[in-house]
Amino acid sequence: MLSLFSVVTLAQVMPVPAPSPASVPSRRATPPQELVLPPEQLPPQEQLPVQEVFHPQEVRPLPGKLDAVPVFNSNSPEIVQTEGILLSTFPPQGKLVPSAHLNFPFQGRFDLFSHHIARARSASETRTLFQGVLVYNPTNQPIRIDVLQGASYLTRPDALFTSLPPFVEDPLGTVYAGPGSRVVNDLLRGRRSWSPLLLIPPQQAQMLMNLPIPVGNVAPSSNGRSTLLRLQSSGPVYLANLAMFAPRNPDGGERVPTLDEWQTLLVNGGLAGPRDIPPTPMPTGSSQTKSVIERVFYGRVAGVAMGSQWQAKLTDSPKVDHLSIPQRGKAFSYGISTLYRGTLGTGQVQSAQMLVRYPDTAYQANGNYGVQYSLTLPLKNSTKQSQTVALAIQTPVKQDNNRGGLLFFKPPENRVFFRGPVRVRYKDERGVLQTRYIHLVQQRGQEGEPLIKLNIPGNSQREVQVDFIYPPDSTPPQVLTVRTLSDTTIGDAR
Repeated sequence: MLSLFSVVTLAQVMPVPAPSPASVPSRRATPPQELVLPPEQLPPQEQLPVQEVFHPQEVRPLPGKLDAVPVFNSNSPEIVQTEGILLSTFPPQGKLVPSAHLNFPFQGRFDLFSHHIARARSASETRTLFQGVLVYNPTNQPIRIDVLQGASYLTRPDALFTSLPPFVEDPLGTVYAGPGSRVVNDLLRGRRSWSPLLLIPPQQAQMLMNLPIPVGNVAPSSNGRSTLLRLQSSGPVYLANLAMFAPRNPDGGERVPTLDEWQTLLVNGGLAGPRDIPPTPMPTGSSQTKSVIERVFYGRVAGVAMGSQWQAKLTDSPKVDHLSIPQRGKAFSYGISTLYRGTLGTGQVQSAQMLVRYPDTAYQANGNYGVQYSLTLPLKNSTKQSQTVALAIQTPVKQDNNRGGLLFFKPPENRVFFRGPVRVRYKDERGVLQTRYIHLVQQRGQEGEPLIKLNIPGNSQREVQVDFIYPPDSTPPQVLTVRTLSDTTIGDAR
């Protein structure tokens, strides 16, 4: 048994409550947010005929690549109904179930992403589930962990899945739907609702997180928690994400688990359950081709992924410093969060590689949840006339082969595939830097509204920066589309 479990004192780092947001100015009033009922409770609606809309255009692989920052990525099992180990990077020595520990130390910059759901099918299952993140210092020196940014939210009451329009201006950060949307909203704005520092004595452990996922007293019910932390460690540490039902007091009431109880679960526990559907094996040779696999189960992620940010400057080629806009009425797109069997014809898989993983979980970090995309577009108009260029995030129908364009549905399918904020930065026509935040909700096959329309004079250049953190609760892939409009507008517009 590791010396970790000798004598330790309870030290739990709890999120600091975020201040209440200011009210939205009347001219930019937040739209009403209505609770979305589960599909089985929705009243029957008349189904509109769905039309396929195909846009012939170029789809390009996204320049750049993921950085090498490791990410503690815990998303399997998504629904947790038996307590145990969600993800452990501790060494297996001295553990009752060695296979539950992946033996991966973190040092320097790393991230933590976690998304799990507690569910009660009957009144006997309404006991509160706690999620605990344990951090251990195996060295003989104190180790400092700086929480650079961090947020954790429940679905109820923090961030209900509410009905929002496809496009909402959000200058104050008060628009979100679901805990994943709210978490990435905070981090995109540089917020930190977390204690900034964790000091870990030599050969000891502390709790980075010890928070409930309550389901309430009425069954059936469920609740989820999404967490994203950007961390910096002064030395090697091991992490474990654990699930435990609330211990009982002598009077039968629930209480918060102690550090000793978490450590006991780490040493004696197995993997939490029920286990998710395992991923479809990926082709490893010429004997197994894509055409053989009719349906792909990607699985859910539990392991250490490589990559926290995708930063790129989008240009015509690596040899030039500009991006030529399309001809009038034409467009081209860059794939976003493309994945195996969903490259949109680019052949590019952006999913982060897994450095370590459990055998029944995803081979890659499909979706790149929690990864920040920072994309610079130095748009150049080489014509003599002014041109109006629109930038948009879109959610085309997933495809892998190059069909010469993108397929959309009209109306889009009634399933949300993207839900989260996007930041756009640019200098207006007076040279003043503008920053806008837009919350997008897009369904499968939805073309999406322009993030911005820029007027670019002839033989000139304007630069736009697009940033977003790929939000949990989304389904890849998406595209970033650059379109030159047929009609030129006067001045910039939405």
